[in-house]
Amino acid sequence: MDRSKLYRRFRTLLIANRGEIAARVIRTARAMGLRTVAVYSEADRDAMHVALADEAVLLGPARARDSYLDVERLIEAARKTGAEAIHPGYGFLSENAEFAQACLDAGLVFVGPTAEMMTAMGSKSGSKALMEKAGVPLVPGYHGEAQDDATLSKAADKIGFPILVKASAGGGGRGMRIVRSAAELAPAIVSAKREAKAAFGDDRMLIEIYVDNPRHIEVQIIGDSHGNLLSLFERECTLQRRHQKVIEEAPSPTLNAAQRETVCAAARKAAAAVNYVGAGTIEFVSDGKDVFFIEMNTRLQVEHPVTELITGIDLVEWQLRVAFGEALPLKQDEIKLNGHAVEARVYAENPTKNFMPSVGKISTWRLPAETGGLRIDAGYREGDTVSPYYDAMLAKMIAWAPTRDVAIDRLNRGLEDSDVRGVVTNIPFLSALITHQKVRANAIDTGFIERELSVLTSASPVPGELELCAAVAAIVNDERQATQAGANSPWQTFGWMPVGRRQRSFAFRVGHGPEQEIMLNYGSGPSTLVIGERELAYTVAPKDGGFDLTLDGVKSSVAAVIDGHELYLRTRNGRFDLHWVDPFGGESEEHVGEDKIAAPLPGTVVAVLAEEGAKLEKGAPILTLEVMKMEQTLRAPYAGVLKSIKCKVGDIVQEGVELAVVEPSGE
Repeated sequence: MDRSKLYRRFRTLLIANRGEIAARVIRTARAMGLRTVAVYSEADRDAMHVALADEAVLLGPARARDSYLDVERLIEAARKTGAEAIHPGYGFLSENAEFAQACLDAGLVFVGPTAEMMTAMGSKSGSKALMEKAGVPLVPGYHGEAQDDATLSKAADKIGFPILVKASAGGGGRGMRIVRSAAELAPAIVSAKREAKAAFGDDRMLIEIYVDNPRHIEVQIIGDSHGNLLSLFERECTLQRRHQKVIEEAPSPTLNAAQRETVCAAARKAAAAVNYVGAGTIEFVSDGKDVFFIEMNTRLQVEHPVTELITGIDLVEWQLRVAFGEALPLKQDEIKLNGHAVEARVYAENPTKNFMPSVGKISTWRLPAETGGLRIDAGYREGDTVSPYYDAMLAKMIAWAPTRDVAIDRLNRGLEDSDVRGVVTNIPFLSALITHQKVRANAIDTGFIERELSVLTSASPVPGELELCAAVAAIVNDERQATQAGANSPWQTFGWMPVGRRQRSFAFRVGHGPEQEIMLNYGSGPSTLVIGERELAYTVAPKDGGFDLTLDGVKSSVAAVIDGHELYLRTRNGRFDLHWVDPFGGESEEHVGEDKIAAPLPGTVVAVLAEEGAKLEKGAPILTLEVMKMEQTLRAPYAGVLKSIKCKVGDIVQEGVELAVVEPSGE
């Protein structure tokens, strides 16, 4: 094929994606002097990536299949705006061979590998056969074309339980199930196939032996159209939940120099098997001794920034230069490893409620400045709305330092200095995770988060004297600002009263815990706070994002955000989420009983798992929803009879809609 059709210089780039990765690509493209075109759905009309681009094109309705997954509309958007190339980002169509070919057929440069390369490496089963031929070590398993139940069952028995059933065309943990016995196999295959079909349009499965206590190691590679192929060291992505990466770091703290060279050489061999061009990742699983090829991702990875920080290479820039037809600017021995980088994925989700995605308008968006080895790749801003239609990742926070310990400390400080309100986020969970003693010691495997979940999602610590005083200061300071009438307002003097002394009582609690009371004395003379038998003199000096609080001569820096009756505080003792029990403001919280079987978020009913009239044990599955591209199974809250099902497969349901009724057995 004429390479001028595949790789050539262009001036206008369309980014066929949204959110953080679209914003990331736009920034590098514009820095290279390229004109950028964003695309968006109706739900993303006011999104950050739309504002960043030079032009933007509406694709269609909110559902991805009607917008970001519509190949014809994307090609038409490129034609209308004069775009000569398309960058797919990650997710959506980034590993879709038909899309890559459609770009070529339309005369567009696809910033990524060819359709043939994607086809060869995009199929987990096909790529494993190719790797076996190339001499790359594989996990023992079944990677055949036959997909009937008898063949898969026979293969599972031959391999021996536990096994891993996973989608051949999958990724990100979708269409993947751990099966520990023959009795679990059939329902696991049905569920995995359904999820894979919905996510990838392909329900073919492969079966592998399940490696106990595994580690996830991956190698960044990139090739050009001149035959150069490089590895850019490895990343460790062992900290996962439901096969979704949570924390990534580079280089791997598990490998020594010799092991590093071995796995990087294996990755280069794997990519060379298809004469790979573009950025990609070769993923391996390790049992602590050996590494085995899992799959190749023929795209940029979410975690690519950690590689950029330890190599000083902008991978998006290199992707674009390869697409221009240029040779890679460095040779293998010129790529140097410098320091250590750790990345955390910030999601709109509630860790205390099984990581249920959170949707809504972001009322507060406070992330630290990108200084001192800290990098923020964000896809949202204050005022943006988190939609139920797409992945819930808000941003990535990445820290670099000369050593792993310092990088972790920098990342944790960045998380502690962050606050996002209006939606629930996993920021406190991420902070608890990276500071866990076993994570520090690298004593982890891919099951670590699930085992430690109760510790990592434990309630906010009980506030002490400093936090209670800070909570009062935050409320009164907020009220003072709200009632401030002008430069000469007496409210500018904290606690000012013309004559006499007054008292005001406050009460706070954490979650559903006991109330803790504190008394404010104010008016003429210094203000004081009374906790129990102690009376503390205090002063407050407001500053951006919080205030300095001085208690009995000791000054502390406090970060504070008030959202209705909810307070977020960060003091020297950590993060605290308090509820203000306001005797005059009323309690407007809506408590939904656990017995209500309702949609937790807008979603699609993909399976009904029980029949009306069935007797159910507590926890028995009733139906499955697809929410934000992930399946959520709703279960019986107690033993009883399934009185009614109020939905059917295919129904699109809104948040809070009752879907089933269970009548308790009364036992």
